[in-house]
Amino acid sequence: MALKANSVIWGCCVPSHSYLGTNSVCKFNFRRNFHGFGKWVCCCGVVAQRAIIPVEDEKPLNSGAESSAGIARTQETESTGFHKDLNSLPKPLSASDLYSFSGGGSKVRVAYQGLQGSYSEDAALKAYPQCETVPCDEFEAAFQAVELWLVDKAVLPIENSVGGSIHRNYDLLLRHRLHIVGEVQLVVNHCLLGLPGVKKEELKRVLSHPQALDQCEMTLSKLGLVRISANDTAGAAQTVASEGIKDTGAVASARAASLYGLDVLEERIQDEPDNITRYMILAREPIIPRTDRPYKTSIVFTLEEGPGVLFKALAVFALRDINLTKIESRPQRKRPLRVVDDSNKGSAKYFDYLFYIDFEASMAEPRAQFALGHLQEFATFLRVVGCYPVD
Repeated sequence: MALKANSVIWGCCVPSHSYLGTNSVCKFNFRRNFHGFGKWVCCCGVVAQRAIIPVEDEKPLNSGAESSAGIARTQETESTGFHKDLNSLPKPLSASDLYSFSGGGSKVRVAYQGLQGSYSEDAALKAYPQCETVPCDEFEAAFQAVELWLVDKAVLPIENSVGGSIHRNYDLLLRHRLHIVGEVQLVVNHCLLGLPGVKKEELKRVLSHPQALDQCEMTLSKLGLVRISANDTAGAAQTVASEGIKDTGAVASARAASLYGLDVLEERIQDEPDNITRYMILAREPIIPRTDRPYKTSIVFTLEEGPGVLFKALAVFALRDINLTKIESRPQRKRPLRVVDDSNKGSAKYFDYLFYIDFEASMAEPRAQFALGHLQEFATFLRVVGCYPVD
């Protein structure tokens, strides 16, 4: 099958016989820049003859991070009662501490977004039960923590069965040069929390993340509670515990109640009983794809404009019996519109998109290799974001 000479795949790679067949060539080019990080550029099966069309958020961040968020290590503590001093809990560091932070220790360090007791920390502990968790103020800070070698992994949400995709993390995947090395699916159990001795009928207000409040709308409406948004569920629990207002509750996990000394007034208050969040595990280096267990591959690509181009792009997987588990499109922010014709009178324009796809196949399988080779005939940009075992 002929490949376009001006196409290129950016992403992780293993020896050539594992990706594009025994006769293919896999070339690496490592560039270093004093303001950022080195980038692995993998050209599989074809040598690039032209620069890649600029893609949204493709350039990695400088060492001076856009995000003002910091990160902080957690100290492993066992908490079974109320925290007399909530200031003793780990807090994210300031942005200036990003480059002076020293991890230390032999445990796997895993970054997540939120405070101690958040669902993201639960997902990190599910993936690595003996890990040292590191809270981050924002998703951006978790990406940076991995890039700066402050942590080994990051566990971040990518989609929820009720709320849908977390678009911010899709955008950050392209901005940063990290690889998806695994996934975690966590069942969400929203609990109504309150101060010790308080009954749910005494509550007038409730704090939580906006999505958590939306997912518990029916229960909260029955109780007639005024909903107040917070940055995250664990932060809401911490606020209720620190302020000590008896008529204010929080929607968070049962683990957050234990950490912050709150009572669980009611469990499973979400409207949908099957509420699952899928998390991605990010690392600096990709893992070597195998065929000894089910694998999933995540890619991102752009297409030229034309009738049926997207259909042809998706057909390369159907022709090889490869199941697509996720399709997401995101407009390119830096170049949202593309001119269809060159006329000076009312030139037609349309949105330019990035397409994110997850499919059930390992890059060690020939069918996956041939599918991506075929996709290059239509794609102007193609990057393998990760190939990892299915949870």
